[in-house]
Amino acid sequence: MRVRIVYNSFDGRYSDSPRALHQALLDSREPLEHTWLASPAHAAGFPAGTRTTSTSGPDAVAALEAADLVVSNTHLQPAWSKAPGCLYLQTWHGTPLKRIAADEPHVGADDPVPGWRDVDGWDLLLSSGPAATRALTSGFRWTGPIAETGWPRNDVLLSSGAPALRSRVRDRLGVPEGRTAVLYAPTWRDDVLDADGRRDVQLQLDLAEFSRRYSGTHVLLLRLHYMLSDRLAEHLGGAGLPDGVVDVSAHPDIAELYLAADAMVTDYSSTLFDFAATRKPVVLFAYDLEHYRDDLRGFYFDLFSAPPGPVVRTSDELLDVLADPAASAAPWAQRAEAFLAEHCPLDDGGAVRRVLDLVLPGAARNAGPSSGPAATSPTVPSAELVVHP
Repeated sequence: MRVRIVYNSFDGRYSDSPRALHQALLDSREPLEHTWLASPAHAAGFPAGTRTTSTSGPDAVAALEAADLVVSNTHLQPAWSKAPGCLYLQTWHGTPLKRIAADEPHVGADDPVPGWRDVDGWDLLLSSGPAATRALTSGFRWTGPIAETGWPRNDVLLSSGAPALRSRVRDRLGVPEGRTAVLYAPTWRDDVLDADGRRDVQLQLDLAEFSRRYSGTHVLLLRLHYMLSDRLAEHLGGAGLPDGVVDVSAHPDIAELYLAADAMVTDYSSTLFDFAATRKPVVLFAYDLEHYRDDLRGFYFDLFSAPPGPVVRTSDELLDVLADPAASAAPWAQRAEAFLAEHCPLDDGGAVRRVLDLVLPGAARNAGPSSGPAATSPTVPSAELVVHP
């Protein structure tokens, strides 16, 4: 009997941990049927021949209610009921630094968890390790099983094919040989809204000045949060991006951008934890640190007492650091290693295999190779399954 699997990532993209799991299963000899919830705006990111359906409406509901396994990295939007025996695997989309869901300042102790209807349907939640487990169980008031597997999406960062993939992605993005590619991936702000109350873009980095200084030596890969990826053109007012700045917000999978980049700039985004596995320089652009920490969201731990890279507060400071990101980050090398050990202990290339061993053991034995070199090694540790009372 065929096992019907339905995938969802970021409301209709072919990306993240669901993508990594799907790719590992494509060559499985087990009878599997794969269906993705896909947004028309991101249809081009799906491989040819992928079975897709809408992200909402009757077709999405029908696919979900017929599934044996549902894999999603965020809350599913349709109201649906699981079939008997269906397993809903929630991979989530990163290790939280900022407080999420029930831990957000505006959510009271007796308020329901935001997205609770979806959370109530989860059967298994993934985590990147003990630190993430503490944050995720608190944020979702989660008392069910949580598997410390690492994030499947990060296996590719440690794979034997990573150098070749880096070259291909840089070619596709038009990054010339020898240029320093800087990935700028800020998170969104709860209080940055347009006149209609929609989440809006606020870029504190002076893109024109970046271009003036570095368009001949650097390329800035601008990656907006997925909830803002359609707002950049309106933010720019039709002016377009200056030379040396490329909008990669619609690029299907950010892991490819991690490989393409030589350094990353972020603020309070979970991209920080993923990029750490590359051991490349990271710069924290914390222009609104006190407001974000004390008023807007708050953090699960004090990142800025021992940051894994330089912390800058103004655009000019950031531009100075970007002249030579490796040299600027060198004094933080020891802290970066400590950060990686504490927050990314399972970034070893074996996350996909650990997840499949839990949810599809038969398919895991017969699946194609995972992205990580350690995935087929007998030394890869099994998942730590934490069951809360």
